[in-house]
Amino acid sequence: MGEIVNLRRARKTRERRKDDEKAQENRVRFGLSKAERGLAEKTKSLAERRLEGHRLDEAPGGDGEP
Repeated sequence: MGEIVNLRRARKTRERRKDDEKAQENRVRFGLSKAERGLAEKTKSLAERRLEGHRLDEAPGGDGEP
């Protein structure tokens, strides 16, 4: 004879598995540690400052034309 299956337990198991898969995807997508986020922010800030430092000044008239 076949195995008796508790449908409520099977449904909950299926939902937990689905939630675990979603959580794993989110960990991969958004899962940076606080230190990694800080490092990324500092790197971005440094790159922006370097880019701004290499920007050419506007013309003396200030109208944007050379």
